[in-house]
Amino acid sequence: MQVNLVDMFKNMGNVALGVVIVLLIMSIYSIGVMIERYYTFSQATKQSRKYAPEVARFLKQGKIKEAIDASHGNDVKHSHLAKVLVVGLQEWQYQQAIQRATAVNLADLKRGLSGLATIGATAPFVGLFGTTFGIINAFSGMALTGSGGIAAISAGIAEALITTAFGLFVAVPAVWAYNYLAGKVEGFNVEMDNSSSELLDYFIKKGA
Repeated sequence: MQVNLVDMFKNMGNVALGVVIVLLIMSIYSIGVMIERYYTFSQATKQSRKYAPEVARFLKQGKIKEAIDASHGNDVKHSHLAKVLVVGLQEWQYQQAIQRATAVNLADLKRGLSGLATIGATAPFVGLFGTTFGIINAFSGMALTGSGGIAAISAGIAEALITTAFGLFVAVPAVWAYNYLAGKVEGFNVEMDNSSSELLDYFIKKGA
């Protein structure tokens, strides 16, 4: 018997169809987060690589105002380093200011990742719920009609298993994306900590 996915979706019960819709929404959300975070992180890396040597050059020359100016504008609006260091450059209590800015920027970098983690963890169970309900319906239909054998319930079970497959299809990319993006955030955090320490050393040497 040839499996026709289109016909299966058309003949799905309300619960199975509801599960598929929920999983579809979760998938769209995951894809949206992946695209948005990938773009943001790529821009953060690109802009910070350009920003870091430029602000370092100004600091070596003692040009604090120029360093502050270089930390503003569209060219560095995604730079995690600029968001942290500009606060320290503008504040006398630079150490505390940088710590606050780092925490705020880190939270912004993590935006959407908890949703990916939740989807990766729960999507298989959402799919399994649809499968369980579908199998119950298949056996209930067999009991009502009195027909036996695997042929009588094969179509219902195949339909039910689609929700599990769809759940895994949604969960696997979400987990991969979460692990990749979480690793990027950790790398950004290390870069911000290192840059903050270097700025602190600079002010100590200058006797700020």
